Amino acid sequence: CFLDSMATLGLAAYGYGIRYEYGIFNQKIRDGWQVEEADDWLRHGNPWEKARPEYMLPVHFYGRVEHGATGAKWVDTQVVLALPYDTPVPGYMNNTVNTMRLWSARAPNDFNLRDFNVGDYIQAVLDRNLAENISRVLYPNDNFFEGKELRLKQEYFVVAATLQDIIRRFKASKFGSTDSVRTVFDSFPDQVAIQLNDTHPAMAIPELMRIFVDIERLPWNTAWDITKRTFAYTNHTVLPEALERWPVDLVEKLLPRHLQIIYEINQRHLDHIASLFPNDMDRLRRMSLIEEGGTKRINMAHLCIVGSHAVNGVAKIHSEIVKTQVFEDFAALEPEKFQNKTNGITPRRWLLLCNPGLAELIAEKIGEDYVRDLSQLTKLHEFVDDDLFIREVAKVKQENKVKFALYLEKEYKVKINPSSMFDVHVKRIHEYKRQLMNCLHIITMYNRIRRDPAKLFVPRTVIIGGKAAPGYHMAKMIIKLINAVAHVVNNDPVVGSKLKVIFLENYRVSLAEKVIPATDLSEQISTAGTEASGTGNMKFMLNGALTIGTMDGANVEMAEEAGEENLFIFGMRVEDVAELDREGYNAQKYYNELPELQQAVDQIESGFFSPKEPDLFKDVVNMLFHHDRFKVFADYEAYVKCQEKVSELYLNSKAWTKMVIRNIAAAGKFSSDRTIKEYARDIWHVEPSDLKIPPPNEPRDAVEDKTPNGTAA
Repeated sequence: CFLDSMATLGLAAYGYGIRYEYGIFNQKIRDGWQVEEADDWLRHGNPWEKARPEYMLPVHFYGRVEHGATGAKWVDTQVVLALPYDTPVPGYMNNTVNTMRLWSARAPNDFNLRDFNVGDYIQAVLDRNLAENISRVLYPNDNFFEGKELRLKQEYFVVAATLQDIIRRFKASKFGSTDSVRTVFDSFPDQVAIQLNDTHPAMAIPELMRIFVDIERLPWNTAWDITKRTFAYTNHTVLPEALERWPVDLVEKLLPRHLQIIYEINQRHLDHIASLFPNDMDRLRRMSLIEEGGTKRINMAHLCIVGSHAVNGVAKIHSEIVKTQVFEDFAALEPEKFQNKTNGITPRRWLLLCNPGLAELIAEKIGEDYVRDLSQLTKLHEFVDDDLFIREVAKVKQENKVKFALYLEKEYKVKINPSSMFDVHVKRIHEYKRQLMNCLHIITMYNRIRRDPAKLFVPRTVIIGGKAAPGYHMAKMIIKLINAVAHVVNNDPVVGSKLKVIFLENYRVSLAEKVIPATDLSEQISTAGTEASGTGNMKFMLNGALTIGTMDGANVEMAEEAGEENLFIFGMRVEDVAELDREGYNAQKYYNELPELQQAVDQIESGFFSPKEPDLFKDVVNMLFHHDRFKVFADYEAYVKCQEKVSELYLNSKAWTKMVIRNIAAAGKFSSDRTIKEYARDIWHVEPSDLKIPPPNEPRDAVEDKTPNGTAA
């Protein structure tokens, strides 16, 4: 979305990353369990990429540091080559095409042959795989840090190749004024901005310092000033288990010079703190880049904060938590450094491409300009009482639902009722996202139908989908539980077509493009204070779904834009969660006081949904009672009551659709164009341009007059 917006806004921007041979695994469901398969996505070739061997660059690992009269030298390293592949990123109808450059690892041709060749030529060639493994596979963890050497190699690999590329481009540009000896880097931060997407590229900070100090021979203070003005850091999570903390001994082995530089950065940082807060040893410990105690570790978030001129969260509530809780010591020191940049999504992919029916209907009412200026959706407020428009919006949704139902029937051989409410919960499987709470609600609905089959029940198809990290046992148990519940519910003749439960296999962007336009109800039910922003929530809002959600992440701002009465908001706020933590969360209390919760939990516990293995889910139940960090039981009652309101409104098709229109009309803020304009103005200090570059078939000389003076960027 960000690359799409940067190109559409005419920014000279590059996206850098790794060209993984195997992306996120393909998910198969076998007997209700997740099974992973390798995603060999390049098997049939990739027509959009172009290898650029002429820009291949060396990346160094291991070795040792020599200190001489001229400074430090990193020697005896192992070299891996970074081969760039370029993918074009076109802007929307403006003839601008930017580049996404992804690096692939290649062994040098003399790999294992130059240094210690013992005559085994065949083995030496086979060992080339060791170097090339760096870009073999994407680590599939979501919100979890795993301190593996290969992962650190990947992080340094992308950083080292990218910085060389940036500096090569800077030196070649007319801005890099050169005297006979060396480049003057004073203008570097005015020509280059680097946004660190989470802490994964944090090694860029010591790497740029190494280039400036060891290679370009800049004085430390000059180098540090340039480095800080170049980098900005975006934080993406507050979960402690997700924060990167690399063991010092691993960094010392792999990147010995970088460890020395990090120590020097830390020493100067702590000297500064000590001068402001004498004798406050605890503050020094809290703010250090190095965590002592047990194995010494480098706190990469602290490195990013100290080495950047701007730090941002990705939704208002998240940025507030970053400032007041996670990094409060740093924010107290430099409050002006901390900002908010609420995430956004591109309306090109997430409306025009995936929902042409709705996009066309909107264009008929307010024109086509909204595609580049999504704030114009507010014009739809004029049509909220237009009976014809209401009917057309409902009709587009119904067509999308029928289309998705047919897809489900064709691909997964499941029949669903397109007139039922499509209640959709699709995202990575994680305890904090509380798919378990949805599961308890499904069981509650099932029990209500069985208790009183004649009672009016608003038919629902509950669709849950998402991948679990392969090593995340609880997440995999949650998938199995959902499938076990689905099996019972879907085969109970008493229930019939009133309630169906589908686990959507292999959820991914291409499947999101199909399910989101067909959704009636979007589930955004994380524990308040845990979801940094979310973007699926925005995609559903733009595509005419209503949201049931907590006051978390961007849900807060969605409610602010649309009016809280136009979302189904329930449950604890951040303050309530903090209060519960203070008094101690007691799951048993909720179980004792809520008969329907008790029944649902007892059914899971007793093997009602797993008769062949009655204690299959005992780990899940034990977690819910004794170590549920995300307090599922505490929000259960409010959630179920809120769901009753949802069903009630769904019975009134016209009232429902009017609320849908109010939501679409309020979705404009959540365009990534708005997000990127804010990054550009507040952090990168560049101006977006709406100049349409002339097409290649138009003679260039005719263009010169159209370009105002001094717009070079």
